[in-house]
Amino acid sequence: MLNFDEILRKSVEEGASDIHLKVGLAPIIRKGGQLTPLASVEDTCEMDNMKEIFFAVTTAHQRALFEKYRELDLSYGVPGLGRFRLSLFQQRGTLSMVIRHLSHRIPPFEELKLPPTIKKIAELERGLVLVTGVTGSGKSTTLASMIEHINQTQAKHILTIEDPIEFVMKDRKSIITQRELGSDTHSFASALRAGLRQDPDVIMMGELRDQDSILTALVAAETGHLVLCTLHTGDCTETVSRLVSHFPADQQMQVRHQLASCLKAVVCQRLAMGSEEGQRLPAVEILLNTPRVKEMIIDPSRTKHILDAIEEGHDHYGTQSFDQALLELLTTKQISFAEALRLSTSPENFALRAKGIASSESKHWESFDHSSTLKENTSTSAATKIELALELEKVETPKKDEISKKFRKAS
Repeated sequence: MLNFDEILRKSVEEGASDIHLKVGLAPIIRKGGQLTPLASVEDTCEMDNMKEIFFAVTTAHQRALFEKYRELDLSYGVPGLGRFRLSLFQQRGTLSMVIRHLSHRIPPFEELKLPPTIKKIAELERGLVLVTGVTGSGKSTTLASMIEHINQTQAKHILTIEDPIEFVMKDRKSIITQRELGSDTHSFASALRAGLRQDPDVIMMGELRDQDSILTALVAAETGHLVLCTLHTGDCTETVSRLVSHFPADQQMQVRHQLASCLKAVVCQRLAMGSEEGQRLPAVEILLNTPRVKEMIIDPSRTKHILDAIEEGHDHYGTQSFDQALLELLTTKQISFAEALRLSTSPENFALRAKGIASSESKHWESFDHSSTLKENTSTSAATKIELALELEKVETPKKDEISKKFRKAS
């Protein structure tokens, strides 16, 4: 019979970020971004195990919600070990769960290796700030680090609305009110509307999920609050489009104007495998709402060009695209070429840029151009360039043929 707390303890000892429990399968952990069996635990999870765990970690109210929706998110703590976020769900008629280990401390910006611009964003007085990325990209940790920076440096009332509460925060210079969906409030939108009457300076919302929560967040930002939210999107341009797409066509122009008025920044993350074993590093795309970006948000035909504004604004505003961030990590030897290419927005153009070959789509990268470093000890022949891009780093990409052709043509 598997002991749930012991599984959690062994997983933490092995440095796992996530734990997967599924009927008929031994516990699986994610360590350094890779899935692997939990060492020293060979017993498989049986239905009785899962039911026992389910009843141990849930209340009667939570069990009723699971019966209704067949899925449930909650937090769970083990004294002396830490806190965990549990996602319970049903698959093929059986109970499964994925557990995320939550750090007992909030790491500072420097430890997370986040760009200095993010600290400046956290020090804004008002407006909407979005922290986005795919699941597991580090959004929650970055957001918590921003909140903790405010908490340690400013006297504010910080209201958080979470599902569930991930980092338990202590009052320092600021007063922090943390509300959890389900136990403290029924919905993000209702908690946010009520929160506007609770004298907040900063409002942190777990996720923008629907029209109500988006509109309330926009109103809160317009009325002088700093509103920090998350969104599951792949990049900054998609973030703008996704927010607008939540609304009917006849309302979208109004939403574009509201967003252009109150949006301050979008921070989008992707986690890269570092050169050191088990190391994960954030590649961060940063959009600041400059006058040029405002026009791009309002005009649907120009929204697709937001990436150009990001790349061109690096030296003046401190913005950066994913490809610029990845090139910086690559040239400082923190990640491999293969990893940079895997995460890049435009693999073909990134490969060309990284090898110091001019590309029509890679302008305004002067401060990122470390081509002399990258070409060190490298022949300028076409064969050597292709080998570097496709063989030396063992790059696996469906774009190999196009990359090869561009290298040959450039040579």
